[in-house]
Amino acid sequence: MATAIPDRSKVLNGLETLVIGAAGGLLFLWAGLPGGLISGAMCAVAIAALAGRPLAVPPVLTQSVLLLLGISLGSLMSQQLLQHMSSYPLTIALLALATFCSTFGSSVYLQRMHGWDQTSAFLAGSPGALSQITILAAEKGADVAAIAVVQTMRVIILTAALPLVLALTGVTHAAPPPLPTTVTSPFGLVALVAGSIGVSLLLRWIKFPASWMFGAMLASSLLHGSGLVDGGLPPWLRNVALVGIGALIGTRFARMKTSTLLSHVNAGLGSFAIAIAISAVFVAVIGFTTHVRLADVVVAFAPGAMDAMLALALTLHIDPIFVGAHHLSRFLFVTISTPGIIHLFGRPQDDVDD
Repeated sequence: MATAIPDRSKVLNGLETLVIGAAGGLLFLWAGLPGGLISGAMCAVAIAALAGRPLAVPPVLTQSVLLLLGISLGSLMSQQLLQHMSSYPLTIALLALATFCSTFGSSVYLQRMHGWDQTSAFLAGSPGALSQITILAAEKGADVAAIAVVQTMRVIILTAALPLVLALTGVTHAAPPPLPTTVTSPFGLVALVAGSIGVSLLLRWIKFPASWMFGAMLASSLLHGSGLVDGGLPPWLRNVALVGIGALIGTRFARMKTSTLLSHVNAGLGSFAIAIAISAVFVAVIGFTTHVRLADVVVAFAPGAMDAMLALALTLHIDPIFVGAHHLSRFLFVTISTPGIIHLFGRPQDDVDD
């Protein structure tokens, strides 16, 4: 029974995290910044975490936030189910190639410019799947702290900068898909939550990646597409999910010492620039050769965290199916291919300690 009751300090840390995140999100929203709820919450929590506050989002709250995000995304999917579907095989193949090229480009930069060993450089340059990358880094004796800094900086920069870049270039203004304007009935809300939990638990049982978010996404899209449910979540509940995702990303700095961050900041910025430059080439190719909206391609190819990019797709009115399919594909590609790449090109664990 004692283990089932959350520790009081953890509960207080979670509440503090949400309060700081909400304050940052509201500040950015008041300033009129695009994606303000996500980026504001993320920046505020990250700053507080680096200042020494023991911030964290409890697992139950994390799962609830991902569930709400998935339900909100699923309410959009039925409106665009067939849009750009014919382009998926080509763009997903190009995404796999872009992931491969950006990983090697970033790893070569880290080895040549910062003297990293091959294993650490490859793992740091691999976009996404941070938990799998961290486990693999620990198994191979790589520099886990340095890898965490580079991976975290990429997610933070993308989440904060991508909405601003898209807004300044105006690429999000072309026929954005509307968010649901009506709130679903109490019965619809119960059906959405129950269905989302059920499908999420099923996906979790078969070890599907990001099961809480994609399970809710799938259940919501099926309920909306079949006409059993009409309308979406109340706007305030959707905003809570966006703030929660931003706060969750910001807590990545809670376990990171400022000295560790500063010692690897140049490596993080440089490898990020390499990855973005390589991804931009593939985005340009798709933009010139297909009819897919440029904003959709940019967010789909952005080497950021899957939950963060899907949350941005929601708040920036970008096709969630296109973005979700591509980020899931990249997650699977990275998870499957990275161990093999490390085995072929990385240094053995004994050599890393020499």
